[in-house]
Amino acid sequence: MSVSTVSTAPAGAPEAADPGPAWAEEVRALARRRDAVVLAHNYQLPEIQDVADHVGDSLALSRIAAESDAETIVFCGVHFMAETAKILAPQKTVLIPDARAGCSLADSITAEQLREWKAEHPGAVVVSYVNTTAAVKAETDVCCTSSNAVEVVASVPREREVLFLPDQFLGAHVRRVLDRADMHVWAGECHVHAGINGRQLADQATAHPDADLFVHPECGCATSALYLAGTGAVPESQVKILSTGGMIDAARATGAKEVLVATEVGMLHQLRRAAPEIEFRAVNDRASCSYMKMITADALLRSVRDGTDEVHVAPELAARGRAAVQRMIEIGNPGSGE
Repeated sequence: MSVSTVSTAPAGAPEAADPGPAWAEEVRALARRRDAVVLAHNYQLPEIQDVADHVGDSLALSRIAAESDAETIVFCGVHFMAETAKILAPQKTVLIPDARAGCSLADSITAEQLREWKAEHPGAVVVSYVNTTAAVKAETDVCCTSSNAVEVVASVPREREVLFLPDQFLGAHVRRVLDRADMHVWAGECHVHAGINGRQLADQATAHPDADLFVHPECGCATSALYLAGTGAVPESQVKILSTGGMIDAARATGAKEVLVATEVGMLHQLRRAAPEIEFRAVNDRASCSYMKMITADALLRSVRDGTDEVHVAPELAARGRAAVQRMIEIGNPGSGE
């Protein structure tokens, strides 16, 4: 089955209780029989993260997929992530346990919309966040991650316009850092990250004045975090704008006893594993992605047992998308992903 585009958030999949060790054993045994490696994004349910061979952000996992000796990749994430794995590993079978798992950010721009935007700005360089569909990557000059977006845009000569997509908050962060007026930003957003707002962050920072702030640049509160640091309401050293992979590194390095985390709540599981001595609190404990939580224990078991659902990317699209990702890597510091 090909992955279909999903444009609205589902009503919400129930978060089942931990299925237990027998389920985990069966998943691992079936994966071995299929010669499959199981990859799980940081926002997945805890039991999915715990059974996976590798946990991380989308780009890091896609690179693991490309380098793996396994014939099959079971990608526990959302559809653009599985597509990226297929782009980087076209010879492998890539499965996603539930093909309905979409992404509001990736779906905020289509390839047709991007072509129209490019026609309005001839000669502009298109920089696309990795959180985009294969069709959009194929229309892209160079991809970026949240950890290297500034570096990628900085590599574009000042005399060239930049079209940055699709996340408006990450784009605003890059434009602010580089003071680049010729950078046009698409008005897309992740509905979960956009819902983590500045008031929530300020209230939490007031209630926990000694806590570090780990803020993903896709969040609606990223500007507020910098404002809090700039006004001295929160010491600048405590405010960190980070990718999900960067949060893991920062958790291991910080001396703080408490950290406020502004991103999807699934990230807390890996942070607590990385630094169990620290108390991690969600800035918004309702910031849960219904798409990510569609990858349930039953769905994963079905995928490794029956080979559902396979992800296909047209070879021509994959080749063009792969070139955009490769250009990012050549610039340097591809980071750990989104």
